[in-house]
Amino acid sequence: MNGLDAFAAAKLRQLEQNALRRDLAECERSGQGGLTRGGKQLISFSCNDYLGLSTHPAIIEAAVAATERYGVGAGASRLVTGNHPLYPILEARLARMKGTAACAVFGSGYLANIGVIPAIVGAGDEIFADELSHSCIWAGAQLSAAKLSVFRHNDVDDLAQRLAASAARHRLVITETVFSMDGDCAPIQAIRQICDQSGAWLMTDDAHGLGVLPAQKADLQMGTLSKAVGGYGGYVCASADVIALVRNRARSFVYTTGLPPGTVAAAIAALDFIAANPQYTEKAMENARFFTNALDLPEAQSTIVPVIIGAADAALRASARLAEDGFLVAAIRPPTVPAGTARLRFTFSATHDKASITRLAESVRAALWAPA
Repeated sequence: MNGLDAFAAAKLRQLEQNALRRDLAECERSGQGGLTRGGKQLISFSCNDYLGLSTHPAIIEAAVAATERYGVGAGASRLVTGNHPLYPILEARLARMKGTAACAVFGSGYLANIGVIPAIVGAGDEIFADELSHSCIWAGAQLSAAKLSVFRHNDVDDLAQRLAASAARHRLVITETVFSMDGDCAPIQAIRQICDQSGAWLMTDDAHGLGVLPAQKADLQMGTLSKAVGGYGGYVCASADVIALVRNRARSFVYTTGLPPGTVAAAIAALDFIAANPQYTEKAMENARFFTNALDLPEAQSTIVPVIIGAADAALRASARLAEDGFLVAAIRPPTVPAGTARLRFTFSATHDKASITRLAESVRAALWAPA
């Protein structure tokens, strides 16, 4: 065994000892939340496909038609020849949905954040980020070379004090509209008011809000096309000048091949579906609240409901117990969440039915709260 192999093996042993090793499991997803994993059929409460659009026939048809017309790939970065005719349509749809003048679509949400943040701020500037922000926000902040100030989770007063004490040239406040591991929502209106008063810029990450919760205005509205939209990609919506600057300076935009035409066409069809079916899009939130009501938990703020367990090995055991009852609920462990807060993370889709959610609640009660 060479030095690199020995190093990797030692690190893997350490992860295993702490119940933190992760391995890929083959999953074959179907409609209505169904999934086959390890030869067993399960109902998934771990997917971010909040509206079930990844398997919707009309969305699939749009992707196939675009692939047949334009091919399977974009062929180059968007600034070379990869800006196929479907891109302007998608960006116009997103800008209209977000109430902005323009939009730039990226290869993924992660690529959007690590590209946009350094394109807007740099040395001499200061970023103010919520302490529970997603990994890609921290990565984008580090790449920017701007000073980073972390404010307490959803604490508007702490943010205001930090902004008041800052002498930076430009100040950028970043938060998520829906926090991916806790499922709670940021007080965007209050944060926006503080930013307006102090002259700071506000950037929101709406990855888990688009399509299931109302849009809330910010200077930069970032999000993904891989959750409720059901496909793949990321975007940022802003003014025309800001988007033009992003297209010129964001490295993850400039130096990345464009999304496949079929992927862009699917996103267009999904956004059209969302706009035309407001009652359907409300079902995901209704299902999340049905679950929290069934277990007497605090009412769901989003389609994400965490149940904190604590130890990583205990969370894995709880997840395995639910799988025995036919439910896939992922155990989320450090470093994705802070040490001592391993949890079951439940996500709800418009495709889930009340009977399945009732059975899930009964299974959770038996696995976690039934007398020993």
